Amino acid sequence: MNEKNNNSASLAVAVDHKLTRLIDYADGSIVSRTIMKAKSGNVTLFALDAGQSISEHTSPFDAMVQVYDGEVRLVIGGETVTTKTGEIVIMPADIPHALYADKPFKMLLTMLRG
Repeated sequence: MNEKNNNSASLAVAVDHKLTRLIDYADGSIVSRTIMKAKSGNVTLFALDAGQSISEHTSPFDAMVQVYDGEVRLVIGGETVTTKTGEIVIMPADIPHALYADKPFKMLLTMLRG
């Protein structure tokens, strides 16, 4: 491959990676791993143990939450959405949102600048 890639990746490129093995739960913690980072956005894995949360905040990025293990309760602009394994939710930029792990869950968070 002679192309220059401006993305920063924490994984080897052009290799098949098993998503379920890239991040593990930690008791009473939130674990994250950045997969790709670029000016236009980021892709990050998260694993939240039961009882953990990410407090309400806003982001200048549109975001897609893809749950690949467990279930998460999201509050987006005051509306609650429960999302389970195999489901996605879009969170618009600049809208307050929070995440609550009533049960352990893992997600792939893709953030894109509009």
